[in-house]
Amino acid sequence: MHAMPKAQPSPRQQMHARLMARAQGHPNDEAFAHMVASWAAGEGALPAWLGLSPARFRELFFRHFPGFALDEISATRRHRQIPPERLPERQELEALLLRDRARGDPSEVWAAGLLAAGCLADDHLWQDLGLWSRADLSQLLRHNFPALAARNVKDMKWKKFLYKQLCETEGIYTCRAPSCEQCADYGQCFGPEA
Repeated sequence: MHAMPKAQPSPRQQMHARLMARAQGHPNDEAFAHMVASWAAGEGALPAWLGLSPARFRELFFRHFPGFALDEISATRRHRQIPPERLPERQELEALLLRDRARGDPSEVWAAGLLAAGCLADDHLWQDLGLWSRADLSQLLRHNFPALAARNVKDMKWKKFLYKQLCETEGIYTCRAPSCEQCADYGQCFGPEA
């Protein structure tokens, strides 16, 4: 009987391992490594620089993965840009998140930027971010924005929840996320809440 050869790690898994070898033990290391590895492998929906400015992108790497050669990430890969008409929406989402940040780590600011950029894509937020599960997203939100996450008492899908919070801040109570109509799970997100 012959032993089955071990499956080779995917490019995403390989990138994740290289990032985590440089990780500094900060709370957001794992989530950021997941997002960067997915983005570098062409997965998820985050735009260029993960939706951050190039300077913030470099700051994130310097803090979480010092010494990692940024040229290991395909600099030539064409990543989508946030459409200019959606930049105010992104800024509002980021401000919403930052109002409830835990204030325990500077990376909360980068997390807010990443989450806001991910909200502008068309699938579940955890998938758009390049996280590997919804549980990863829930942990990221609970750690960085605990008061906001605690308000999701009915376990609403996170993107829907964030847009609902944004609308309630504006005094609008019949609001939906504008980028979800293409999602295969539209009915699950917008059906009756349990």
